[in-house]
Amino acid sequence: MKTLEEVTKALKNTYMEHEVEAKLPLIQEIQRLKKEKKAILLGHNYMTPDVFHGVSDITGDSLYLSKVAADTDADIILFNGVHFMAETAKLMSPQKKVLIADLKAGCSLAESITRQDVIDLKKQYPGIPVVTYVNCTADVKAETDICCTSANALQIVESLESDTVIFLPDQYLAANVQNLTKKKIITHPGSCMVHEMYSAEDIELTRRQFPGVTVISHPECKTEVVDRSDYSGSTSQMSEFIRKSGARDIFLITECSMGDNLRSEFPDRHFVSTCQVCPHMKRITLEKIRDALLYDQYEIHLDPEVIEKGRMSVQRMLDLSYKK
Repeated sequence: MKTLEEVTKALKNTYMEHEVEAKLPLIQEIQRLKKEKKAILLGHNYMTPDVFHGVSDITGDSLYLSKVAADTDADIILFNGVHFMAETAKLMSPQKKVLIADLKAGCSLAESITRQDVIDLKKQYPGIPVVTYVNCTADVKAETDICCTSANALQIVESLESDTVIFLPDQYLAANVQNLTKKKIITHPGSCMVHEMYSAEDIELTRRQFPGVTVISHPECKTEVVDRSDYSGSTSQMSEFIRKSGARDIFLITECSMGDNLRSEFPDRHFVSTCQVCPHMKRITLEKIRDALLYDQYEIHLDPEVIEKGRMSVQRMLDLSYKK
């Protein structure tokens, strides 16, 4: 847990001093409740800085957070992110109480496909393996053969013996994988409402304004965006690339808060962005986090059959990704 001094220093990178002072009492209350409830708070990279730096015990991308939380002795997991992420945490920790601060914190990508859609696709393409991006509901994970992340999507697709793969639900991630594999990809018209808003023109205009800028995009973006970027990767891969690169001016093509949070980690870098915001992520606030802990509210409940099957699809991916 960060000290109050560490929290204050991190928040001053993105907030005015009076804003930080206004947030500190609520942050301290949440820290107290965490201890009382033996809870661990997970903070996705797209959370606002007050949530990300102020109260989250572990930060990162969604799958990493769920994996780490499963290995803790916490009684309660409060996932500061969107609903499908909290469901994944429940798959990985079925014995723990998993909460989310706002049940309406959804995801355009996850909501673009249903379990029945997957069943119908499997009937249409019998025998074709189904790879599902982890940014989907637990119900959808329960119908898939193996999950993937944006970081290991190509590895998972290449690992399958079939020459044809059903890849769900992100059409843009699928298109970017298709450019890197000889396998035939069958996909679905799902997309992230944030990443699909970026265009090749955004990159061209930014390069004119900031000559020499390093462009880093998320693979949920359109192929035209990824192709014009200097690097494309998951949120964790973006952070690692920045850490290892000598880039000083960086154009991040992803959700706005990612840049806000990285400013604290890399104070010597200059981040520019068109700042596309996910309204679902922004439903998670300090006030709602405090209430979730105070009242043990908005618990994630999943059918045992969904937990068993969904967990298996995630575990297959983990076994393959971390195979020695």
